[in-house]
Amino acid sequence: MRWKLLAPFLFLLPAVALAQRPPQLIVQAPPSLARAAAQVRAVEPERLLDAMRLVGLTDPGPPIQVLLGPEGSDLAMVPPWVSGYAFGEEGVIVLLPARAPSYPDSSLEDLLRHEVAHVLVARAAGGRPLPRWFHEGLAMIAGLSWGLDDRSQLTLTLVGDSEVSLERLEREFRGAQGDVRGAYAMAGAFANDLLRRYGDDTAARILAGVSRGLSFEDAFRSATGASLAEAERAFWRRQTLWYRWVPLLTSSVTLWLLITLLAVWAMGKRRARDAALRRRWEEEEERRLAPAEEILLAQDPDEPVN
Repeated sequence: MRWKLLAPFLFLLPAVALAQRPPQLIVQAPPSLARAAAQVRAVEPERLLDAMRLVGLTDPGPPIQVLLGPEGSDLAMVPPWVSGYAFGEEGVIVLLPARAPSYPDSSLEDLLRHEVAHVLVARAAGGRPLPRWFHEGLAMIAGLSWGLDDRSQLTLTLVGDSEVSLERLEREFRGAQGDVRGAYAMAGAFANDLLRRYGDDTAARILAGVSRGLSFEDAFRSATGASLAEAERAFWRRQTLWYRWVPLLTSSVTLWLLITLLAVWAMGKRRARDAALRRRWEEEEERRLAPAEEILLAQDPDEPVN
């Protein structure tokens, strides 16, 4: 009797199971990188489910190849600040453990999640082209929670340049290291702003539209109700002085600067207090010696002293 009651809902079980299956990783590394390979294999697959939910996938697709490349190998023939990259359509990611993970990733696990996200974004889009800023923005969210360091990096980028168009942002990903860091910060900020403004499933809806054959601009409008240009203008309107300067004022660099300034100020106050104390001692000493000097001056110089 119970099975008869549950029968109408049994068709949901495969979908639920698929939704709970994380991406499978196949890690390949030379013996010299055995320790790093063990770290990658030790990452719990369930930690990749957030990236699947972000892009709207219930089926992660075929296993993802994770190649660990030693320094000096063909896999490491990329700019020195690059510690990982992905071939989304092929389902292959490359990690370079000899290079310390750099911004926007802070650990090997963050780097892994970032690059896996690139593969999942490509699969959610059906292999169709996407703007680089959108790819990187989603990978940043999947690989590392958007936090104070990212806002501080964005603030430092905005100090010298009030606005950067998405078109220019796309070009800066191909620039020097400083340009790339700023591009990552702004891509992460814009992607994060989209999710906060239009809902956590915004990226999934955009990618679903692209996978159906819509252009990115049309898929964006369908998912958000706004054009990409309108969303861009709204984003910059929200970047007020508060959002630009508060992260900078609360960053670790600024805090250490304030601590240093306070220490210098305290040293100055201590020196001024010590100087005042010494002056007071000198004045008291002069007052204590004054009567004796007056007596000596009042004596007859010809009078013998006992």
